[in-house]
Amino acid sequence: MSENRGSSVPDIIFSFLIGSVVGAALGVLFAPASGRETREKIKDTAEKVKDGVIEGYDTVMDRTREGFGRVKDLMEEKKERVKAAYRGSDTTEAG
Repeated sequence: MSENRGSSVPDIIFSFLIGSVVGAALGVLFAPASGRETREKIKDTAEKVKDGVIEGYDTVMDRTREGFGRVKDLMEEKKERVKAAYRGSDTTEAG
C-alpha cells in the first residue's frame, strides 16, 4: 500500500520562500543593468527575502505554539475526565 503523506505547513512555506528567492535572483541577474545597479538590486532583494523569511518563520512558530497549547489544553481536559470517571467508578463499586 502506498502511504499518502501531505505536505506540512512549514514545508509549504519553506518551498514558497525558496521559490521566491530563486525567482527574485533570476529576475535581478537577467535584467539589463550595470554591475553596480545589479549589486544594489541583489542587496535590496536579499534584505526583502530575509525579512520575509523571518516573518514567515515567526508566523509558523506562533501557529505551532498555539497548536501545541490547544493540544495541551485538550489533553489536560481529557485527563481530568478520565480521573473523574475513575473516581466515579470507585465510589459506585464500593457502595
